[in-house]
Amino acid sequence: MSMTTAKPTQVQVSGAGYRNLVMATITFAVTFWAWNLIAPLGTQFAENLGLDSFSQSFMVAIPVIVGSLGRVPVGALTDRYGAKLMFPLVTALTIIPVLLLTVVKDNTVGVFIVAFFLGLGGTTFAIGIPLVNSWFPPAKRGLALGVFGMGMGGTALSGFFTPRIYDSNENLPFFVVSAALAVLVVLDYFLITDHPGRVVPTTPLGQRLGAAGRLKVTWELSALYAIGFGGVVAFGVYLPTYLKTWYGLDPTDAGTKAAGFALVTVIFRPIGGWLSDRVHPAVVTAWALGIAAFFAVCQAFDPELYPMGTIFLLVMAAGLGTTSGSVFALVSQVTPQPQVGSVTGIVGAIGGLGGFVPPLVMGAIYSNKNSYAIGFMLLAMLAMAGCVYAYGRMRDIQPDS
Repeated sequence: MSMTTAKPTQVQVSGAGYRNLVMATITFAVTFWAWNLIAPLGTQFAENLGLDSFSQSFMVAIPVIVGSLGRVPVGALTDRYGAKLMFPLVTALTIIPVLLLTVVKDNTVGVFIVAFFLGLGGTTFAIGIPLVNSWFPPAKRGLALGVFGMGMGGTALSGFFTPRIYDSNENLPFFVVSAALAVLVVLDYFLITDHPGRVVPTTPLGQRLGAAGRLKVTWELSALYAIGFGGVVAFGVYLPTYLKTWYGLDPTDAGTKAAGFALVTVIFRPIGGWLSDRVHPAVVTAWALGIAAFFAVCQAFDPELYPMGTIFLLVMAAGLGTTSGSVFALVSQVTPQPQVGSVTGIVGAIGGLGGFVPPLVMGAIYSNKNSYAIGFMLLAMLAMAGCVYAYGRMRDIQPDS
């Protein structure tokens, strides 16, 4: 009797749940576009400002590390105040640095300072995960979180559209993104709603973060996400530079190719979530990281871009995108609902930091060795380590272990 009465609530999702999923995904995508505004224009900024390869890598990595670390307090604040407040607030604040790029784009110090505040756009991930998690039952949560994760396609939008709009008018991409953000502030205010059953924590922020940090699984998931999503972010911000420097593509063509890579990661993220609803997420993660590791080794041998290099990069994108979806399906399984925002913030932060380090490493290696092969081999080793750990340890994980 109890099973038959519980089943409908387990599988049914209200219209409000789907509405919140759609709005969260769109907002995530546009704020990620803002977060990634500098990367597709990195070569133009570097030429205008006279930056070397390492300085250019550092410039495009600044928003990544700020957005990543910012997810920790933003996730905890979402637990406390809800997504209905946090989504429009963070989106509105992101407009400020986007508009400031029109003023400081020819000033080195100004660009680096604005890049710091652009990181705010990368924190919306920690708002959307607990929101979507609260509206969808466990049987559908993996796919729903994967769909929300498609918002990281904002990097693909940025890679494709930003250079083209910039070629037309140097300030236009910043005005376009600011306008889109402003529209979403209004829409989010009226259309995003917190789940009526949401549990509001009453303990202080530091105590909640400490409790999340004491969970062993938080750090295990963080390590896996640093490899999967970190790889996605790293290639999103550095692939245009890699394609331009190594394969001699012009900035627009390099941005287009990078957008294709990002699009594949976007498509495979919900696939990772969908598979995780049917197979243990740790198994999905292990297979996906194993595939990414193999093709990273292949790319380390510097194949011609057409066709083999393109194939290797796209299959790597599929593996990393799948991992991004499966890891957060695992988060939703093992994290108590009131702590999802806090744990998401920490996991998302470490994942973003995983995207901060590789561009710096790739830039430094190329500056010293005139080769990217070592960077790809390092990625392969990390992905293989994650593959072994996910399969060997994470399949038997229990909540709060």
